[in-house]
Amino acid sequence: MSSSPKAEEFYKKLKDQLKETSTWPSEYLYKFILKTDVHKIEALESLFNGVGAVIHTTKSKNGKYTSISINLIMKNPEAVVSKYIEVTNTIEGVISL
Repeated sequence: MSSSPKAEEFYKKLKDQLKETSTWPSEYLYKFILKTDVHKIEALESLFNGVGAVIHTTKSKNGKYTSISINLIMKNPEAVVSKYIEVTNTIEGVISL
């Protein structure tokens, strides 16, 4: 899937900020929000299987949404952005924070 110019600008800015603020490889915390759907949550978690990720999920007060925090070591800013793109292209309705 191709990304919008707005998304491309966002990812470029994120890469630049990560280069300036971190030494690589570095620990990175991904945060996502999804409507609570077991299949989507499992699909999201599967994108991080086998890479040493620590995953925490928390349901909203009414259970309608689930926040997912994923902490892992990334080799560089490009890898961070690549994973964001993989998630948004794979999981419909995911919100990246």
